[in-house]
Amino acid sequence: MSKNRLSPSDREFFVTLRAIVFGNPFSAERAKKVARLVPNAPLDYLDTNREVLARVVGPRVEPWLREGAQALQKLPTEDRGLVELAFLYVCYHRYVPLIDALIERQAMQGGASLTVDFADEAIGELLRSLVAEERAVRIFGFFFQLRRAFYFIYRSLAGECESMRRLREALWNNVFTHDMREYEAVLWHRMEDFSTLLLGETGTGKGSAAAAIGRSGFISYLPGERKFTANFAESFIAINLSQFPETLIESELFGHRKGAFTGAIDHHAGVFERCSGHGALFLDEIGEVSIPVQIKLLQVLQERIFTPLGGHERKRFSGRVIAATNQPLGRLRRDGRFRDDFFYRLCSDVIEVPTLRQRIVESADELELLVRLLIGRITGAPDSALVTKVLEALAVGLPRNYAWPGNVRELEQAVRRILLTGGYASEPVPVGADEGTALAETLRAGELAASELLARYCAMLYRRLGTYVEVAKRTGLDPRTTRKYIEDAKSG
Repeated sequence: MSKNRLSPSDREFFVTLRAIVFGNPFSAERAKKVARLVPNAPLDYLDTNREVLARVVGPRVEPWLREGAQALQKLPTEDRGLVELAFLYVCYHRYVPLIDALIERQAMQGGASLTVDFADEAIGELLRSLVAEERAVRIFGFFFQLRRAFYFIYRSLAGECESMRRLREALWNNVFTHDMREYEAVLWHRMEDFSTLLLGETGTGKGSAAAAIGRSGFISYLPGERKFTANFAESFIAINLSQFPETLIESELFGHRKGAFTGAIDHHAGVFERCSGHGALFLDEIGEVSIPVQIKLLQVLQERIFTPLGGHERKRFSGRVIAATNQPLGRLRRDGRFRDDFFYRLCSDVIEVPTLRQRIVESADELELLVRLLIGRITGAPDSALVTKVLEALAVGLPRNYAWPGNVRELEQAVRRILLTGGYASEPVPVGADEGTALAETLRAGELAASELLARYCAMLYRRLGTYVEVAKRTGLDPRTTRKYIEDAKSG
């Protein structure tokens, strides 16, 4: 090793490491890059190869650290940046267990931000790597943010199918952008300017996706107090707009002053006032709000200023906005029920949360994985016997290729019902988009034989039209053949 430059093999190693460090941990390419540095590493993108890679990077960077600051200063600028980044990678992973413990304690305890006992030691290590003090404190804040983002995105949105991998990848980019170098340089304290729109059917997990974003924002560390500025557990505020009558929505959003309207007997802080600059506000069921409310929300997003009802004081909103709807926004916009300018203010990023039926079509193991996770969450520990019991009850009680109109939320209640009663039978299949979408998704996956396709299509028409004759007219089949296909669908 020359003290004045990296060898070609070292430079290749550290350049690949840089791509990993600044890349998305949930990307499809991540494992391939790790395998280039650690040939025997497991081909996944989770904690396993993270730990394996950290053990490999340490010995590669240690000689430079042993030589001290003068040796690092002799390196060309790019080489020095590569070595310093490798040191930051090793430093980060050394403190991951302590950061995880802090996240779990803070999530359970709530309230004020907890004291960080290990912060002085971690920042001291960063200072020894020639990082200036102000940047060392900020990098420690990034360590906390990185681990929170991984923690909440990975643990809250489980699933091994491709659509769930893409969802986690999209959420990570939403927090850190697609270029983490650019984020670290100029955008880390400007993310409130980027609104997010989550789309997906009821019960798919839009709330969990929103919470993962909202709890993963950058929070400054205060060395003098040995605490972070805010508690991430309270930085995410959610409101379901469909729960409030039109007369109360503005009060819940912007707050009101005493006497603003009949029944306003005291001051009330709305969600915009309660949301801190480190947090995010989740506006669920945004497709339900009226045009006048959309206009007022648009003004807040544009000007970052709002006024409580009955008041004159102008207050500033500094958090991020995440909105969600299960309604087709294209149709709402065409019908004049959702303003185009409001849509364009919300859509800095548009993320679609996949349906459960799509996930099952993509991966045959997805249902078992989710049942196992739900059993563990309900009982406190994995139980293979209970998982088998639930899967068998679902197989008996549900038709083949069941559409799961309630998505993951329905599956969770199905698991509970089976644990209580021993069985679960589906509700009548709803007529409309859900059933048609389920058929289309299965068709796109290429999993239907021609006879099964006809059977399911005829059954769907029968539920809509009500008679074999009408289905025969629509399909061009004779009534007896139509009836046969419909009966086949019922028995399947």
